[in-house]
Amino acid sequence: MRKPSRQTTLAAMLVLLIFAALTTVTSANHSWNGYHWARTSNPFTLQVGDNVNSVWDTYLDEAISDWSASSVLNLTKVTGGTRPRQCRPTSGRIEACNASYGSTGWLGIAQIWASGSHITQALTKVNDTYFDTAQYNTPAWRRLVMCQEIAHDFGLDHQDENFSNPNLGSCMDYTNDPDGGGAYGPSNEHPNKHDFDQLISIYGHGDSTGTVGQTVFGHKDAAGETPPAMNDIDLEGPRQWGRLIRSSPQGRVQLYELDFGNGHKVFTHVLWAFGEERGRGNH
Repeated sequence: MRKPSRQTTLAAMLVLLIFAALTTVTSANHSWNGYHWARTSNPFTLQVGDNVNSVWDTYLDEAISDWSASSVLNLTKVTGGTRPRQCRPTSGRIEACNASYGSTGWLGIAQIWASGSHITQALTKVNDTYFDTAQYNTPAWRRLVMCQEIAHDFGLDHQDENFSNPNLGSCMDYTNDPDGGGAYGPSNEHPNKHDFDQLISIYGHGDSTGTVGQTVFGHKDAAGETPPAMNDIDLEGPRQWGRLIRSSPQGRVQLYELDFGNGHKVFTHVLWAFGEERGRGNH
């Protein structure tokens, strides 16, 4: 059998190095289609309405503190503007809620209202029906899910959606073992440098108008007048979430889009509880 030449070996190594470099760049590029809050300068402050109970307060506070370490974004907790069970949005900010939402299948969701490329209001919801079970009633799972769903609400996507891969040390990386250790590696309970680099990329430009802290609904914005129905819809489950536009290979992570036309959309990022993902996207 003919041995490969030195030149062939070097060429193969070069291809592998290029592939590895591209893979690294891709893992850091985890904006979801450039959606962002409009603002005229950085850093900007985004309010998070506190509609969570005392069990979740620590994890919401940690998520707010973690993400406020960004050079472009500050989060500040304010009095909640909704009942946790209904969890309705407030224009110009995020509302965070927890409740026993029932056997819905989902562990946590983030819902984002957008006009054009601009986020106008958002929700984070965590489902105590599952977090009160032995599998998910741990600080690590609570910390990961709260950290991640809040981040979806200002434009970050996942770094990795394979639950079996070694941890990347980011709450934007899905895992079967959030606190890491052993073969899983570092904890996935907080942001990492890639997350902060991506926020700089997302918010590295200026906008001529703002949606942070603004009353957008009922007014005209860059995408035209916002349909009133966008603020009145019931978003309890997949039947109300619109069409499924993305799903991880195992179906445990999904993204839905409800399109009202003229650039007005509501997105729902979903993390299904283990064993609940099969067939849920068709309900």
